[in-house]
Amino acid sequence: MEPRARSLSTQESKVVLALTERGRREATRAEIVDLLGGSAKAADHVIESLRRKGWLQRATWGEYLLIPPEQGPDALGNSNLLAIASRIADPYYIGFSTAAAHYGLTTQHRNVIFVVTPVRLRAREVGEARVRIVNPSANKFFGFEPVDVLGYKVMISDREKTAIDCIDRPILAGGVGEAATILATASRRFEWTKAADYLERIGSGALVRRFGWLADHVNADMPAAIRERLTRLTGSGSTRARLGPPHYHTVQDAIGYDKTWRLFVNVPREELHGSAGLGRRKAVRKES
Repeated sequence: MEPRARSLSTQESKVVLALTERGRREATRAEIVDLLGGSAKAADHVIESLRRKGWLQRATWGEYLLIPPEQGPDALGNSNLLAIASRIADPYYIGFSTAAAHYGLTTQHRNVIFVVTPVRLRAREVGEARVRIVNPSANKFFGFEPVDVLGYKVMISDREKTAIDCIDRPILAGGVGEAATILATASRRFEWTKAADYLERIGSGALVRRFGWLADHVNADMPAAIRERLTRLTGSGSTRARLGPPHYHTVQDAIGYDKTWRLFVNVPREELHGSAGLGRRKAVRKES
């Protein structure tokens, strides 16, 4: 792809320099009209030119993000797409496979950005990516924090919540096998007490069982006290939880029932083969 020209006219420079000097990374159409001091129509021409040259990116209707001069012509990448997507809803967080990719927990990169929010919105396009809106139940909307993304504060689920979310809804993580890989990679830097607190807060014994079984499967370094706590959180009921497709569709070569976590693993061994033992911490080789 041919790089965009980032040269500026006098009016365009006025907008970029004013926003940069003020430390602003975003502006509304009304602010730009006021800044230029002319007609709204003339300001719209400047805005459109700045968008075409890669200096401004529309976040939502009438709101724009500045791509700062120091970021150069290649600034309109995945990270800026997260900043743009973050303007779609409030409150929100970026989650599931999008958060996993941000933390390097998965090697799968898709052109879908998952925005988790209680606000009812339609899916939309942002650049070359598709934004998918996920409306969680109230007891699952937590576990996120502001992360600096090219100078913008973007709310992203933390590692523990990202792994739990992906296990809760594997289809938004690329499948059960990918959710297991995400857990394995995340667990090497887990705050296990935080993960257990999150699971207790959600209050789903079935989710705890799925989490516990997958943690064992990837051989995560789970402290004994946390394992005991999760065992208590599974509840005393005899209902069998499932990992994978629902009960009316048992897949061929499914792993089957696990007595420890009282879980029917409705997933073929082949799908989970690559994640087996992946959470084991690698020993550091000492030089003699």
